[in-house]
Order: sequence, then structure tokens, then C-alpha cells
Amino acid sequence: MAVISEHHIFLSEDHSVGLQTRLKETITRAIWDGRFSPGDRLPATRALARHLGISRITVSLAYDALVASGYVVPHARSGFFVADDAPNRRDTVGTATPGSDQRLDWQARLGPPPAALGNQAKTEDWRRFQYPFIFGEPDLRHFPVDDWRDCVRQALGKRYFERVADDAADRDDPMLLEQIVKRSISGRGVAAEMSEVLVTTGAQNALWLAARVLRVQDPDGTMVMEEPGYPELRNLLTAMGVKIAPVPVDEEGLIVDQIPPGTSVVFVTPSHQAPTGATMSMARRKALLERAEADDFIVVEDDYDYEMSYQSPSLPALKSLDERARVIYIGSFSKSVFPGLRLGYLAAPEPFVQHARALRTMVVRHPPGLTQRTVAYFLSAGHYNAHSRRMRARMERRHSILRSALQAEGLLTSEATTTFGGASLWLTGPEGLDADRLAVDLREKNVLIEPGSAFYASDAPPRNTIRVGFSTIPTARIPDGVQIIAAAIRAQLAER
Repeated sequence: MAVISEHHIFLSEDHSVGLQTRLKETITRAIWDGRFSPGDRLPATRALARHLGISRITVSLAYDALVASGYVVPHARSGFFVADDAPNRRDTVGTATPGSDQRLDWQARLGPPPAALGNQAKTEDWRRFQYPFIFGEPDLRHFPVDDWRDCVRQALGKRYFERVADDAADRDDPMLLEQIVKRSISGRGVAAEMSEVLVTTGAQNALWLAARVLRVQDPDGTMVMEEPGYPELRNLLTAMGVKIAPVPVDEEGLIVDQIPPGTSVVFVTPSHQAPTGATMSMARRKALLERAEADDFIVVEDDYDYEMSYQSPSLPALKSLDERARVIYIGSFSKSVFPGLRLGYLAAPEPFVQHARALRTMVVRHPPGLTQRTVAYFLSAGHYNAHSRRMRARMERRHSILRSALQAEGLLTSEATTTFGGASLWLTGPEGLDADRLAVDLREKNVLIEPGSAFYASDAPPRNTIRVGFSTIPTARIPDGVQIIAAAIRAQLAER
């Protein structure tokens, strides 16, 4: 039950009828439209009369009329409430909306909405599945909730509350910028000033800002994406009307020699290629930077998962090798803290950051101050580094168990071999396997997998690829889950 504020009630504009009728029509319409729900309590007659500038007896008579019509019920010494069986638009089947034939046809005007999400395996109810082999969701059972709560309390402390409560316009929290510069990107070998860092609402927002700024600079330029690559980036560029050139990847990452002439921007995930998990070799990184200089294009480095390097020391970021200021570096706390945080950043030359900041300000002004300051405390207290270390140890254990289980079922391929780590494996199944159909069949067996077809730009992508994530599934369930997947694959192939 909610209490309806008197400030949510206005008199109808029909001045041809009396105040009592106008008030009754206003409340009736609000109930009909569903703005007032069954059980909601109406404002007290005195408060509503004072708000509307009318007599209290007029309000009382309007309420009595609503009771007589069945929209409202009185409760002794409690007031007036919306009746449980009050008629409304949603429950009245077969009743046409007044003037519905004259309403603007938005579907015809706008057409279908642009694609936004490329991974349909991540259903809203993924937690109910016993074997969720998906990537990018948190294992909240091991998150340091108490440490996080302490950081929130610090951010809300009286001493610094003005910092999180004020409208910061286009500014970011200086404490968070300092922590990003000193503790985050510095660990990737990147040296930057605070003026060269912009806080974003996640990596996706950073990618949008980078693409938007660079598209304005070169409207007709071609933007290169990895193939297979991050579907949400492809959807973003498609919605902008960008000309996209998919360039294949191999075990060393993006194949630089296949970047087409006329390229203006190259988007890469060198630390842990999305989705194959390949780590771009040092030779390939140098070749990419040399090609960028020779062909005068910009490189956008999405370093979304660098914390999960546990099989070998991570290679330096492309940005750290960039001597000509051609690399835009994007980082995120979504994977290492939790996705719902929606906080990331980009590091770039100051003129680029100024353009991106202006664009961000027009859209969202700035990420929430409370979120920024909480993460700043989480970083400065060492909780972030400690949590990342525990995550790496846990992912290394799950990675080992997953590989052993896949090998036992004959599903481990050379493509699934990674020298980096991460929280997923990229599998190429047997010829003839339909991974999209497999994913549907496995849902009935309480298993979620991610078919690889969504990661390809091609209209005829390989149908036998799968990304197997292990960030969310409990370690002990991995072998049983793999057995179910293997049995479903064998059953599908036996039908051929």
C-alpha cells in the first residue's frame, strides 16, 4: 500500500463543470490509468483542500461520489483508499482506449528498435539454473560485502557528504581519479595524469564515447572490429551508421595484415580477446602500433578482464607501448567488482578526454558521486587488490577443473588453450554441431551455455562454437555440468 501525496493530484481543466466534478474526474482517471493502485490511500481531505486551494467540504463530497461509484472505499479512522476492485485500463478486457484510433503509431514511425544486447544466453533468471556456464556475472558468494559496506559508510560520512551530494557538473571525483592513475592503470604499465582520465558508466559507455568522438572526427572512416568480437560493440557501431570491417583473429590476436586500407579506428581486446580468450602477442602488438602510425588510425584498447591473468604474467597494455599517443585505453570495474556497479574509465590524451567529457556531460553529466567515492575508498583501502587476488586463485582452480572435465569428455580443443587465464574458454565443437540448438536443449537440463554465433558479424557464422564461462558456477558443479553438455552434444550428433 502506498500513500498518495496531495501533490500528485491536480484539478481537471474542464472549467465547464464544478470543482467537485473536476476533482472526481481527476482521481477517477488516475485510478483508470493505473497511476493510483488498489489499496493506495488518498490524501487527507484537509491536506488536499489546502493544496488545491478549494474548500474541504468540496473534497469530502468528491470522495463520497467516488465511494458511491465504487472507485474508493472508506476505512474508519484511517481515511479513503482505492478500492481493490476499482476498474482500470489493464483489467478491463475489451474496453477500447478513448481515441485509440487517433493515437500516433510510434511503431510505424520508428520501426524496430536497434539491437542492444548480443548475448541472449544471459537470461534475467540465470541464477535459477544449476549449471550457469556464462561469462560476466558475479559470484557474489565470495564478494567482500562487509568491506564494501564500510566504504559506502565512509562515502556517506558527514565530513565528505558534500562531495557525493553536490552536482559535480562535468567533474569526476578527484580521489577516484587519483586511485585509477596510481593503482589501476599503473599496474598495466600506463602512465597518465588525472586530466587524461575520464570516469564512465561502465566500459560500454566508454566504448560509446570513444566511437562517437572519433566518428565526428572522421565521419566516413572505417572502424575495424575483431571477428569474432564483442556483439554489443558491433550493435553500438551499427546504430551509429559506422562502416564496420570485421578482421579475423588467431591464437596471437587480431591479424594486423588484414586491416583494410582507409581504416580510421581499430577496436581490440589484446589482453583477453573477447570471446576467444587469445592474448595478443608482443610481436603483434608492436605490429599493430606500427601499422597505426603508418596508416594514421586510432586504436581503442578494451582491457576489460586484465585482472584475471593467472596462468602467466600479463603483457604490458598497448597503451603502455604507445609512444605516439594513438591508443585510447578503456578499463572497467564491472568484472572485478560487480556488473551492477556500472563504473569504468578511459585514459587518453587530454584533448580527447575534453571532447569525451563534453559529450558525457550532455548525456549523463557524470557517474553518481556516491558510487565514485565508494570505489575510491575500496581501492585506497586495498580491498580491490585483495578481492582480485582471491578471484584469480578461484578462477585458476575452476579453469583447471573445467579443462580436465572437457578433456575427459573429448571436448578440449586447441582453440580452448590460453596462456592468459580469464573466466571463460572458447570451444569449437564437432563438425555438424548446432550450438544455438544445443543451448535451447540444455536449458531443459538446467544448463546455460553461450552459443558462439552471436559473436560473429557474418550472416553465416560457424554454428559449432561455444563460450563456456565459469565465473558464476560453483566449482564442485563443473564436472557434472560438463558431462551433461557432452551427453547433449552426442545426442544431437546421433540424430544426423
